[in-house]
Amino acid sequence: MELTIRKMTKEDQDQLIEIDDRFTADSILVLSMDKNKIHYTVENIPGYIKSYKDDEQLEESSDFSAYIDHPDQAVYAAYIDDQLAGYVTVKRNWNEYAYIEDMKVDIKHRRQGIGRTLVEQVIQWAKEHKMPGIMLETQNVNVKACQFYESCGFKIGGFDFCLYKGIKKHANEAALYWYLIF
Repeated sequence: MELTIRKMTKEDQDQLIEIDDRFTADSILVLSMDKNKIHYTVENIPGYIKSYKDDEQLEESSDFSAYIDHPDQAVYAAYIDDQLAGYVTVKRNWNEYAYIEDMKVDIKHRRQGIGRTLVEQVIQWAKEHKMPGIMLETQNVNVKACQFYESCGFKIGGFDFCLYKGIKKHANEAALYWYLIF
């Protein structure tokens, strides 16, 4: 198995990106705060399959043209033996952090170091662009992703219980804002 990370270029612009991003949501991070530090416990919930493709327009999720050849944005694709296995999109955010807008690893390629390698690529990109760190947002029902980011050194910097209610009025999901400060 050969893992290659490549910054996407104009030649890749029309490449169709199909990533199976499904995961089982069978637990949730229950948040608490003490002395300005956010803590969590994990509680089991009735399991269901979730895909972010269900929450977004497919055309928007695979249009990387704004990231290509832009000094403050990039998209990196991960390939296993020349087959697309994942990607990450990153940009300079208004607060100067590198903001991971999207990161997906195909379900059949998880737990092979691809996500960690993509995060390492973003760290390198952010440092080259003299940014103070990296931030991203994920949901408290994506426990495996939360635990992955935490294992990469990210800390929860904030949360929002209302963010997803605009999409689904009765959503019981919280947005978690994760930070890796250099």
